[in-house]
Parts: sequence; structure tokens; C-alpha cells
Amino acid sequence: MPEDKAHDSGFKVVDRRPFSVDGTRREGAEEKTSERSSELRTPAAASSPTSATREPEEYLEPEGSGFETLVSYLSTTAMFQLGVLPGPSGERIPPDMVSARRTIDLLEVLQEKTRGNLTPVESRLLEDVLYELRLSYVEVEKRGARKRR
Repeated sequence: MPEDKAHDSGFKVVDRRPFSVDGTRREGAEEKTSERSSELRTPAAASSPTSATREPEEYLEPEGSGFETLVSYLSTTAMFQLGVLPGPSGERIPPDMVSARRTIDLLEVLQEKTRGNLTPVESRLLEDVLYELRLSYVEVEKRGARKRR
């Protein structure tokens, strides 16, 4: 218990908050904060674009690219799952039709849930991607059916 002074665990708690309970700035709080933040930054981290010194606005992607990136990521994933795109080393990847169907379904859910909230460009992008993926899915299915005969 905290009242038990006989037991000393060697654990020490130091309050490093810059403000006291009444809201006034504590003496030396700015120096300690500066010292602490400089301790945390290494030369590599200070020069990297992901360092803690970046402003919050820098974390945001350019306007419109977040949705486009998501659609691109999901469509590329579906193309890999369909076996249409080669693997990282150029090797042929066997189709995984179940996973490809799930990814296409996920894009369809995205289309349904965002209907009316997308820009015309975003909406067209999603429609085009779904059209191409559906055609590729049917083509791969037909190819697989011919091989099984």
C-alpha cells in the first residue's frame, strides 16, 4: 500500500507535467521539456520526415489522395489475388478466388457506403475499378473452368 513506508520497491515517480494542479506553469518546465524532447530525437530521426518535430498538417495526405490510395490498394490486392499481376519477383501467383471475391465485395461495400459523398472523379474511379475487377474475375473463372475439363 502507498501508506506502507517499510516496503521500498525502488520505484520513483516524477511529475514532469509543465503545469501544476491550479493551471500555472511550473518553474523550469520549459527547459525540462526542451531537454527531454532533444534527448528523444536522434540525428537520424530529426532529419527524417516522420520525426516527432513535424506539424500535424504534414501528416495529412494531399486532398483527394486518401480515397484514391485506398481504392488503388484494394484493387491491386484483388489483381494479385486473381493471379493477374505477377509477384514481386515476377513469378506467377496462383489465383485465390475466394480472397479476390472478398476484396471485390469490400470495394462494393465501399461504393455503397460512400454513395452520394464522393466527388465525380472518385465515384468514376471506383466504378471503373469495380468494372475491371469484375471482368477479370469472370475471365479467371472461365480459364479455371476450361482447365478443369
